[in-house]
Amino acid sequence: MRRWSWLVVLAFLAGCAGGKQMPKKSLSLDDILAPGATVEKVADGFQFTEGPLWVDGALLFSDIPANTIYKWTPGMDKAEVWRKPSGNSNGLTLDTAGRLLACEHSTRRVSRTEPDGTITTLAERYEGKRLNSPNDVVVHSGGGIYFTDPPYGLPNMKEGKELPFSGIYLLRPDGTLVLLDDSLALPNGLAFSPDEKVLYVDDSGLMIIRAYDVQPDGTLTNARRFAELKRPKEGVPDGLKVDRYGNVFCTGPGGVWVFNSAGEKLGVIETPEVPANLAWGGDDFKTLYITARTGLYRVQVKTGGKGAGTK
Repeated sequence: MRRWSWLVVLAFLAGCAGGKQMPKKSLSLDDILAPGATVEKVADGFQFTEGPLWVDGALLFSDIPANTIYKWTPGMDKAEVWRKPSGNSNGLTLDTAGRLLACEHSTRRVSRTEPDGTITTLAERYEGKRLNSPNDVVVHSGGGIYFTDPPYGLPNMKEGKELPFSGIYLLRPDGTLVLLDDSLALPNGLAFSPDEKVLYVDDSGLMIIRAYDVQPDGTLTNARRFAELKRPKEGVPDGLKVDRYGNVFCTGPGGVWVFNSAGEKLGVIETPEVPANLAWGGDDFKTLYITARTGLYRVQVKTGGKGAGTK
């Protein structure tokens, strides 16, 4: 009896680690979306929205053609200009010190906004050649900055191109820029699993999500196809986020595609416009914000995720 009791206690503690019990394997979007949840437009009138990021009770996001980073606060009728010009920024995130990182198309760099508002260039060349147009970015808790570099920001996607590939890069805390993979057609959104042992990167050209194992030195191994996002609707795999339980959310044809950690499709959150990117927000990070062409949208979920810079 004593042995059995200890086994029960240990099982209970393991299941409740972190203050919450892991849910059973999700089978559909009903396990993800909050009861009665619908996709709601909260702001519009933009040209092409991207890079949403929840910071201090508000959402920052890029409007690439407008060369502007906007700030929208719940309850506001309109978004306000936060930074202009933005270098035609796309993906945004925070570093481990809470400073804004931006992938800038027209300047072809990854930048950091300092506390005094000045802009520092973190990466703009690889082996002496200019980057294509950094697209999206994510930060490891160890300080490494991972970003993708397709040529979307170049005129005709080729004018001025100096590198013969579109890469996935790691910028180490010491400033060293490491090319991790140059085999993808159009690497785009990227996100870590909750334990940061897996990095997901989608390929807009091949219409897939690829998974990699993250090594102790930050490099990637065991590249493999995680999921495919083919559907007779407009859109490509673009922005990526992962919830607290390892479910993968990817903007794509028709809306936001949701997969469990085994790569099984749970469903698609339909959106009125073709979505480009997404971010967790709200006080409990259970609001999924979606940038989609001219509009900014949100939908409530049960699981939620972590905000940038909170790991």
